[in-house]
Amino acid sequence: MAVLGALRGLVPALATLIILLALVPVPVTCAQYVLDDRGGLGRMFDGIGAVSGGGATSRLLVNYPEPYRSQILDYLFKPNFGASLHILKVEIGGDAQTTDGTEPSHMHYEDDQNFFRGYEWWLMKEAKKRNPNIKLIGLPWSFPGWIGRGKSWPYDFPDVTVHYVVSWIIGAKQYHDLDIDYVGIWNERSFDVTYIKLLRYTLDKRGLGRVGIIASDNLWEPISFHMLHDPELLRVVDAIGAHYPGTYTVQDALKTGKKLWASEDYSTYNNEVGGGCWARLLNQNYVNGNMTSTISWNLVASYYEQLPFGLEGLMTAKEPWSGNYVVSPPIWITAHTTQFTQPGWVYLRTVGHLEKGGSYVALTDRQGNLTIIIETMSHNHSICIRPPLPAFNVSAQNATFYLGGSFDKLKTLQVWHSKLNINSSKPVFFGKLSPVTVQNGSFTLELGVDEVYTLTTITTGQKGSYPDPPQSQPFPRKYKDDFNVRNPPFTEAPYFADQSGVFEYFINTADLGNHTFTFRQVVNQRPITWVNDPDQAISFIGDFTWSNVTVTCDIYIETPETGGVFIAARVDQGGSPSRLAKGIFFWVFADGTYKVTGDLCGKIVLSKGQSGVRAERWHTLTLIVDGIYASGLVNGQQLWKDVITIGPLHGWTAIGTSSFEFAQFDNFMIEAK
Repeated sequence: MAVLGALRGLVPALATLIILLALVPVPVTCAQYVLDDRGGLGRMFDGIGAVSGGGATSRLLVNYPEPYRSQILDYLFKPNFGASLHILKVEIGGDAQTTDGTEPSHMHYEDDQNFFRGYEWWLMKEAKKRNPNIKLIGLPWSFPGWIGRGKSWPYDFPDVTVHYVVSWIIGAKQYHDLDIDYVGIWNERSFDVTYIKLLRYTLDKRGLGRVGIIASDNLWEPISFHMLHDPELLRVVDAIGAHYPGTYTVQDALKTGKKLWASEDYSTYNNEVGGGCWARLLNQNYVNGNMTSTISWNLVASYYEQLPFGLEGLMTAKEPWSGNYVVSPPIWITAHTTQFTQPGWVYLRTVGHLEKGGSYVALTDRQGNLTIIIETMSHNHSICIRPPLPAFNVSAQNATFYLGGSFDKLKTLQVWHSKLNINSSKPVFFGKLSPVTVQNGSFTLELGVDEVYTLTTITTGQKGSYPDPPQSQPFPRKYKDDFNVRNPPFTEAPYFADQSGVFEYFINTADLGNHTFTFRQVVNQRPITWVNDPDQAISFIGDFTWSNVTVTCDIYIETPETGGVFIAARVDQGGSPSRLAKGIFFWVFADGTYKVTGDLCGKIVLSKGQSGVRAERWHTLTLIVDGIYASGLVNGQQLWKDVITIGPLHGWTAIGTSSFEFAQFDNFMIEAK
């Protein structure tokens, strides 16, 4: 009984002790990671880049007024300022629709060469002006029709296709002093081994041996398999480029020993979730897949937002009429890597995943500098697609990093930090924190969820900034262009976005009255297309929300008997599905007839008759759409009236031709109510 009484007396004391122990903080254990070069180094880093093209994704950028245009370019290309891109990849225009529009070819026809069409030349020069070391890549998405000799295949006459592509590379140097560093084959389409070998042979023969070949800008296979079984093909391909590889590669690609690139990746909204996607890719493409370059599609969302994949650039610049632009989260996510590394640096072998989610990489210039990038993204954008995929199981964690080998004497590291607003916390983009002190060769970080850290010996990084751009404004409700005032570096009239065919400034040498300077559709043969382009040429302009609008334009049909042109309103489809566009289309033809249709392909006929229009004469067309009614005039005289509209209630205005044919436009004017 005495023993039992003694035990009963201990119970309150034990209870008190348990409570006190519960109140004592339990030390948080730290996962440990070693960053060391004593066992050798990993692969050489080739840089981070972005794509202008695929297609017409930079279309509106060239029309921005200064200083806003230069500011946008600085955020993209200026070192130690914004994204500080290492690579610019551009479309070799092929006159066909390649996602959000068409880009003009340097050779519309076999006997034609012009290296001043489009805006990619200008963009490459602006990138080089800011960063002379930036790498330039060219890649075809489509080809002019003459290359296939009437067939929809560019490899039947490989010597012709090689001549076309090599001419673009030579023209870049001859006319713009631009050295192209790499060239691709055919974006996301089949490759041809004979063509690739002939391309290498011709480049070498023309003194362009420094130009590398990327293949095949599609998937890892079957190009990797072919390279392993064809020694000559293995020799001539410099880098294997895969699109949207999901951070993983395949064994055959690794066995080739070639550079492995995510040569197109990202492709999601440039909001904070998209920024998180990009952060994860930039690390884990190497951690999981040994990819030494990641290239974003696309560079800048500078196209009408309602076209496919709106707002999917690293930043947004879609309002040249207002000057407004948005520096989006992916710009600063990019800076975490690009401002503190350069192509030619080398990854450490000691990279990997964090214990509680996320990843880390480390790179060195082999001269004592070290950059570490850590990400803890919670969303599984293994392929950056919309809508977001389910979240990863990522949680807050402490991590201790031990520096060994060449880095064991480092005492401090500069720190840059971003915190995304994915879980309703206050966002931080590319903020500079106090340096981390390295004690006894190690340091510890408290890592939250959806964060990016850069720790580096580089001290030159900065978060560039400009005063806020002008406020966003809709497209002007009254707009006109007589095409007389033109900016010489560009062949496109402001704000027109070609969706099929190519519309360019044109100077008439013949006496055509007051129509010396016009706008002309110049593609007269169906291109080797990348998607199923419509049989008509069409170019958009205006505000997708417009409903009631008056469109007036002078037109000139160049093709007797069979030619035709149109003006249109409420056009509801652009980009790759533009052949399905509906709206109100007012057509006139060289044989003197007209028709009004509810669609671009001309199957929904609302009215038709005689117009008096003839080829090789100027006429003025007017289309008035008001509520459920539409009316049309020719040369100021009523031709048809109060046709009941069907289909979309709003959309862009447009001009176009009934086929791939020459036609001219002048004195274009819109008035929206």
